[in-house]
Amino acid sequence: MARQLIYGQHAVAALLEGDPAGVQELWLQDGRDDAVSEHARDLAARHGISLRAVPRATLDRMLKGARHQGIAVRYRATRATRASDLEQLLAGLGDTALLLVLDGVQDPHNLGACLRSADAAGADAVIVPRRRAVGLTPAVYKAACGATERVPLVTVSNLAEALRRMAKSGVRLIGAGARAGIPYTQAELLGPVAMVLGGEGRGLRRLSAELCDQLIHVPMRSGAESLNVSVAAALCLYEVRRQRARNEAGEGLRGAG
Repeated sequence: MARQLIYGQHAVAALLEGDPAGVQELWLQDGRDDAVSEHARDLAARHGISLRAVPRATLDRMLKGARHQGIAVRYRATRATRASDLEQLLAGLGDTALLLVLDGVQDPHNLGACLRSADAAGADAVIVPRRRAVGLTPAVYKAACGATERVPLVTVSNLAEALRRMAKSGVRLIGAGARAGIPYTQAELLGPVAMVLGGEGRGLRRLSAELCDQLIHVPMRSGAESLNVSVAAALCLYEVRRQRARNEAGEGLRGAG
């Protein structure tokens, strides 16, 4: 992966803590004297990372006006999770595997928000196609608020083939669409599951939908627009968690009886 300028307090802190070997230089805005800056300075000193204090105008110019919060790094990913192999991922999944598949999400803020939701819901990985979709850009790092360091983003060259491989490995494919299938709370989501969602505007592509074991939707009142993909992803992922927690609680009660 090429070197990138990553900015924002949460994104930079996550890189300094999770992949310091990939951080080549740290920039802090002149005059910053807060807990975030002090923590960043300590981590930079601990890992031998070059630190530069620069005027805000320099950061504005470097980052083309992005909302950088006075902190940025030059970064090149080193961890294996940056290019996780799908077969390796599938081989290590257990009975409670939870994957999020995004079919053509192109907005970096949406991908970042999906990564945050996947992280919070305990998903094992997020899977995206290499083409016609956004990858790990600086805007994604910032929007993800550190989730990029905790949830592997697996990029595949052929999404349809990847879905077939997931199904072959025992993962049930659940496709979510605006008006597809049954309400998401009525689907049985126990066992290894991959939630498959489409991109902005277009939604789930026909072939991806055909490869799914079941289609679901989030009910909305008449006339309402479709949900943002990151909102839909969060609802679906947490429905998986809700059902699994209820199932575990039920098994515990039966065992106690």
